[in-house]
Amino acid sequence: MINYVAGVGRYWLDFVCSVGRSSMFLLHTLTALPSLFMKPSLLIRQLHATGVMTLSIVLVSGLFVGMVLALQGYNILIDFGQENRTGTLVALTLVRELGPVVTGLLFAGRAGSAMTAEIGLMKATEQLSGLEMMAVDPFKHVFAPRFLAGFMAMPMLAAMFSAVGAFGGYLVTVTVLGVDASAYWSLMQESVGFFNDVGNGLIKGTVFGFVITWIAIYQGAESIPTSEGVSRATTRTVVYSSLAVLGLDFLLTAIMF
Repeated sequence: MINYVAGVGRYWLDFVCSVGRSSMFLLHTLTALPSLFMKPSLLIRQLHATGVMTLSIVLVSGLFVGMVLALQGYNILIDFGQENRTGTLVALTLVRELGPVVTGLLFAGRAGSAMTAEIGLMKATEQLSGLEMMAVDPFKHVFAPRFLAGFMAMPMLAAMFSAVGAFGGYLVTVTVLGVDASAYWSLMQESVGFFNDVGNGLIKGTVFGFVITWIAIYQGAESIPTSEGVSRATTRTVVYSSLAVLGLDFLLTAIMF
């Protein structure tokens, strides 16, 4: 019994210590962000690696998700004689929920894992220690550019996912199922509000980008400097980020709607 209580205590102490270390890491990263105004090339390079390199999988996934939503929504709405509102169903589902959430999961799997692996390998090969020996702050040159790039790229990727998904729904609804094109777009524009729907979706994407990037760079910086340690840190990034996206989605939805 004593060993069990001691084990539970050690677990919670380790958890509290981890939260404290990650919070201090985030604080140091945020304080290093102003230095990027002096070297914007670092941010541009990371925006390409984080955003542009993730764009293809986001667009393809958004197209097929929109097509599937159109098929499912049409089969549901036709029973009520409201098949013309398939576009409304597709758009609201994408901009409110699936756009930010699915993009967040894809972003964690592609960009987040890449950040963790890259930083973990830099630590394993002592590149971070080399920067400190040359009086170069790793927070300014390694962590801050990646953090800000992920924070900026995620909401833009979520918006593109939703836009391409709406177009995919159009392809299925209009060209395959025969719904009137003007009704598809006009009812969608009538029902989807910019602030209540699109704005809330962008807020979700921004929050997800903040959390995913924070987890990714922290796990890379705290990884054990071995090949096994880097692989475990990459796995933790994907798992923790996915759980954080789903949990935060529930909280934000409860607050917004």
